[in-house]
Amino acid sequence: MSDVRSVAIGFWVGVGSRDEAPGEAGASHFLEHLLFKGTPTRSAQGIAQAVEAVGGEMNAFTAKDHTAFYLRLLADDLSLGLDVLCDIMWDPAFRVDEVEAERQVILEEILMQRDEPEDLVHEMLAAALWPGHALGRDPLGDQATVMSMSVTEISAFHRRFYRPGTTVFAAAGLVDHDALVAEVEARFARSGRAAGGSRPERRPPDGEPTPLVVRRRKTEQAHLAWGLPAMSRADPDRHAATLLAHALGGGTASRLFQEVRERRGLAYSVYADRSGYDDAGVLVIYAGTAPNRAAETYKVVTDEILRLADGIDAQELAVARGNIVGSLALGLEDSGARMHRIGRSQLLHGHIPTVDEVAASLASVTLDDLRRVGARLLERPRTLAVVGPFRTEQVAGWVA
Repeated sequence: MSDVRSVAIGFWVGVGSRDEAPGEAGASHFLEHLLFKGTPTRSAQGIAQAVEAVGGEMNAFTAKDHTAFYLRLLADDLSLGLDVLCDIMWDPAFRVDEVEAERQVILEEILMQRDEPEDLVHEMLAAALWPGHALGRDPLGDQATVMSMSVTEISAFHRRFYRPGTTVFAAAGLVDHDALVAEVEARFARSGRAAGGSRPERRPPDGEPTPLVVRRRKTEQAHLAWGLPAMSRADPDRHAATLLAHALGGGTASRLFQEVRERRGLAYSVYADRSGYDDAGVLVIYAGTAPNRAAETYKVVTDEILRLADGIDAQELAVARGNIVGSLALGLEDSGARMHRIGRSQLLHGHIPTVDEVAASLASVTLDDLRRVGARLLERPRTLAVVGPFRTEQVAGWVA
């Protein structure tokens, strides 16, 4: 990106919460925190000061099937950025006192999320969709395993999975590809880390979803989340499912936004989104509404979900397709967004599609495809999760 002054760099590790054994649930998220706590030659404060002194931004996140660590700074400071990022990835210190301090931070993060009803309802929905499977666990982990995980276990998880064979290094901005490859290779050689490594084997979910879960809580709003089993990451129908999800609740022109918020005033926040994994997928719909309007909101949203079997019309398809492609193209003007896109695409798909390729894939979806895929989405039973001042039998009355 010769017209920018910045560079964004990131390590994308193909291991997430779904790859953890039950006793190590939360290990990936623990590492997300701990790698920033220091190396044998850098303290956590020293890392933060080095990055902030040049106006840089550093962060990380943990997902169900990958973990990412990234840094954005001026291109003139790329060497510093590589030193810091490679150092924390390949030579974390795992000092006992810092691990214990960060353990408490993570426990607070778990409690904070559970205090947020919208986060909680999504956590409940995942557990109900994939009972007994790691996809149903929250990437933060749970309090019991976070409390019990030892430094030795965390370090072993890092050595096992944080290897070249599991990782993509991505960069975007004012950077020379060949020079950057040489810089990363040199730093890896100096690190003494073992080469090789392979992605973990994954077991597809095979349990039956729980149709209804309710958490009674005295909240100002009722929080409703629907889950429809959907297409996996490689399913040929994934593009049609993405377009349907967008038309249903992906923007202000979507059916849910117009019907639930604009026409009826039932919710401030209402949306739909599709997620795909190697061997599973889900279409999630969310709405937050006043408790005394929750039953009405349930019916209105459910009616819109059922309308998916009829597909969408040509105007809705044009809007959804144009919005997805336009948003993608606009995002590529930012070095951070472009680094995220190429890192995630290379890690999860094995290639980086161009905007034109994405547009062509979406353009190939017909109205007949959308009707067929809409019916396919409704073939399996839906799951509903609710957080609010209700008993389970009250919500069951809406569903009946």
